[in-house]
Amino acid sequence: MSAITISTGTMPGAMTGTAAGAGTAATRLRLTARGRRVLLSLAALPAVVALSAAMISGGSALATRADGAPAGSFDTVTVQAGDSLWAIAERVAPAADPRDVVAAFSRLNGLEAGLVSAGQQLAIPAEYAD
Repeated sequence: MSAITISTGTMPGAMTGTAAGAGTAATRLRLTARGRRVLLSLAALPAVVALSAAMISGGSALATRADGAPAGSFDTVTVQAGDSLWAIAERVAPAADPRDVVAAFSRLNGLEAGLVSAGQQLAIPAEYAD
């Protein structure tokens, strides 16, 4: 037969209320290179999803002549060699602020960089047309 005894003392090597013992060091978490890549990928995933959704949904907001303005709401002008949006804005609407006119040109024509080339047809908003 065997007997079970319950003791209120501590056993050697047993954990006490402090750390795992006076001489035992705490265990550190160590990540391998693969673990760091996985953790970085998981952390970047929400940003990638949000950016993808913004790119997909923002594509329909581009200006086009087919879906943009009604037919009678703009006039067109052909860009000559050496012309800039600023020069065209001053020529088309001399009384208006050229910055506002250039912004209207850019919105209507979908110009992101504000660059035009000779021979290009630019739509001019009706408020600035002759």
